[in-house]
Amino acid sequence: MAKKSKENGSSSASNNNNKQDQDGLPDALLENQRTRVRVGNAGNENTRGIYYSGAYTSLGYDNSFSLDKFKKNFKINVLSDKPDHLVFEMIGVDAPIANALRRILISEIPTMAIERVFMINNTSILQDEVLAHRLGLIPIKVDPKIFNYKEPGKEYTAEDTLIFTLKVRCYKDANGETINGTVLSKHLTWVPTDDQNEMFPNEADHPRPAYDDIPIVKLRPGQALEVQCYCEKNIGREHIKWSPVGTAFYKILPEISVSDKVTGEKAKKLKQSCPMNVYDIEDSGKAFAARPMDCTMCRECIRDPEMEPFVKLERVRDHFIFSIESVGTIAPKTLFQDAIKILIDKCSTVENSLNTQI
Repeated sequence: MAKKSKENGSSSASNNNNKQDQDGLPDALLENQRTRVRVGNAGNENTRGIYYSGAYTSLGYDNSFSLDKFKKNFKINVLSDKPDHLVFEMIGVDAPIANALRRILISEIPTMAIERVFMINNTSILQDEVLAHRLGLIPIKVDPKIFNYKEPGKEYTAEDTLIFTLKVRCYKDANGETINGTVLSKHLTWVPTDDQNEMFPNEADHPRPAYDDIPIVKLRPGQALEVQCYCEKNIGREHIKWSPVGTAFYKILPEISVSDKVTGEKAKKLKQSCPMNVYDIEDSGKAFAARPMDCTMCRECIRDPEMEPFVKLERVRDHFIFSIESVGTIAPKTLFQDAIKILIDKCSTVENSLNTQI
């Protein structure tokens, strides 16, 4: 048994119905329809957002966009902040904005990646093309803002290119141990050109693979590998190797209401039915959603028709749980800030285009 937490994230249906709507809608049920997505056995209901400004005019509610209202309602709460993984709540925006940021994170933030590979010697089992592809997918840790985009047909310069060499030979030592049996990303060596030493005066800032233990190829004694790699700046829309994130995704905040009638055996049945262990039981014997953030909306809790009337599964339309997993080249917080700047630039481009036509 467990006592019900005051911050369990769930809300009762009775509280929703009795709450006075602060935005002007006279009926709490209509407000619920405007701001929630209902999840049921038959499917999802009310999935489409209504953005037309006059949609609720007859009910005395102005649905048009208000910058002041947006500033008041918009919030970001960081839930987890790790060097390569950021999870946060984004409250007060519509799904198109959240999805635009997700797409920008995946495909429009520039990074540096290996684009050209010159094979000098390759006696490994891997073909040159496969080896070059594996090298291209190694994330390179360096600030891309320092570099320019490489212009097609132009010579390589220190301002748009990084050069790495990879020279490894596999052999057996005096004790019969195999040395360099696995070629790793740490074997890539940066070769400064022109004034690049001045661009990176501190050794800690030197361009290098994001991780030292990425396997590239297996070698047997007598096999060798010698290549020269040229890194260029580009974006993930051109090729996924330039994407700065392993994944960037969001989910809409789950909101779960459990009827007061779910007690005793029903409560035990509800708790056991959830594979994510979302539900718990109070000391009074009533079931409640103790961990709603873990809910995946698999609907196992309402699969039984007898339980469906007592459990209400919803998602809050403007409340997103956003997750950004960096590949290690750029910090997730910096990636999110860059994504917002790119979105602002896109909006400015559209605005200027419209003003020009007018």
